[in-house]
Amino acid sequence: MQNRSTIFVCQGTGCLSSKSGLVYEELKAEVAKLGLSNVDVDFTGCHGFCEKGGIVVVEPEGIFYTHVKVEDVPEIAGSHLKDGKPVERLFYHDPATGKAVSYYRDINFYKKQRRVILYNCGHINPEKIDHYIAAGGYRALNKVLLEMAPQQVIDEIKKSGLRGRGGAGFPTGRKWEFGRNTYSDKKYVVCNADEGDPGAFMDRSVLEADPHAAIEGLIIAGYAIGANDGYFYIRAEYPLAVKRLYIAIEQARERGLLGKNILGSGFDFEIHMKEGAGAFVCGEETALIASIQSQRGMPRPRPPYPAQSGLFGKPTTINNVKTLASVPRIIDRGADWFAGIGSEKSKGTTVLALSGKILNSGLVEVPMGTSLSTIIFDIGGGIPDGKRLKAVQTGGPSGGCIPARFPDTPVDYETLTLLGSIMGSGGMVVMDETTCMVEVARYFLSFTQAESCGKCVPCRLGTKQMLEILTRITKGKGKENDIATLYEIARTVKECSLCGLGQTCPNPVLSTLSYFRDEYEAHIKKKKCPANQCRPLRRKV
Repeated sequence: MQNRSTIFVCQGTGCLSSKSGLVYEELKAEVAKLGLSNVDVDFTGCHGFCEKGGIVVVEPEGIFYTHVKVEDVPEIAGSHLKDGKPVERLFYHDPATGKAVSYYRDINFYKKQRRVILYNCGHINPEKIDHYIAAGGYRALNKVLLEMAPQQVIDEIKKSGLRGRGGAGFPTGRKWEFGRNTYSDKKYVVCNADEGDPGAFMDRSVLEADPHAAIEGLIIAGYAIGANDGYFYIRAEYPLAVKRLYIAIEQARERGLLGKNILGSGFDFEIHMKEGAGAFVCGEETALIASIQSQRGMPRPRPPYPAQSGLFGKPTTINNVKTLASVPRIIDRGADWFAGIGSEKSKGTTVLALSGKILNSGLVEVPMGTSLSTIIFDIGGGIPDGKRLKAVQTGGPSGGCIPARFPDTPVDYETLTLLGSIMGSGGMVVMDETTCMVEVARYFLSFTQAESCGKCVPCRLGTKQMLEILTRITKGKGKENDIATLYEIARTVKECSLCGLGQTCPNPVLSTLSYFRDEYEAHIKKKKCPANQCRPLRRKV
């Protein structure tokens, strides 16, 4: 019997933008033309190494091809699949050594990671439930429904130390316990897939590459708190993730993993989809709930908290995609295994969208507590073009900018907060010496100001006033008292805003003022942009 090979073409959004869809179709045609009956052509979701798309992997060899174009297909099919001679020019070439690396696990980008949430991403076809099951999928659900009581599930999640991966880092087990202990004739669980941070694509990629993981996690959450209905709230701007979620939900229903009497356990559970219109503020729980109810997405004061009165006035537990995708792995491998990864107060792993002035951009999953230098230089490959690291912005538009003088900063909830930033949902933007930090603050504030729902005065007016001042400074029209005014407005907005958007949006301003005050002063007093980026202040070079 001939040994079978499967050639997987990445069909995540990033690779599809590199025309990997055409590569996939051409490979199928070429394999058929050559009569290679021992070769299967299939596709996966995001592999994570977006900088190198389109990505093609040949299994079981693990041969990793990068930047594959349609014109490369005949050579891959003829030389590798037919004659057994891999195409070396398409291998990953290490920028430090120039050496070609054929096996993806030998590439630093992958070798230095610890994949828990992204475990299946890039390795299974997200539109085939059998691939997920073969990789251990729904084994945790079977264990939960047939062997564990709801409180046992909650205790296991509490023991694991899992914290919410959506940004706030609230202990997941405690959140579930609140939901469990709230009496009601009806309860809901919701997966928050409204990922709106600029440059963030973690949740989208998980849903495109491994949708069943989030579905399984949502069902387990429903069982734990006593809910029979769950919702996926996902932005309509993620059409591929939406499509694959619909496919996965229908497949789960056909296999008896959704609906009545799941696995003969007596537990009923149904999943509904709600597509959001792309409002950043709808990532906030109460605004999200309003949007599901077809109301304008605006936050409301708390209490009551969603666990007390949420969707349709009923107790509601809301978790992020990455949080729910972690749950099946915790149940399957055990709480002690998960708690053994990460730092003392931040257990498990974090998924980061690494972007900006970095050699290897893409999705990175590392243990909590991994240092910034390890992520940027060992995994990310460092700063291109011989430039120096200047700062790292973590946590999306509501995060802070950490200067290069803190290279050993561990990426966890507590440490980032101490430095004036946040973990957020996982965005990480790397900046080099050519970056103007005043412009960075202005850019991120322009986003949060535009996305403010306008309900509360501090956020509505405060963001507008800060943006006006920052814009004036970058145009060379800054005033002597602008820095003091920025501090005052930022602190007021932070302390008095109704929801998380307003409470965190001053972070880019406050952190850059704290660490890069000299740049503000140069703009205001010397009418000079040290990075030479602000157009009205540019000097001839």
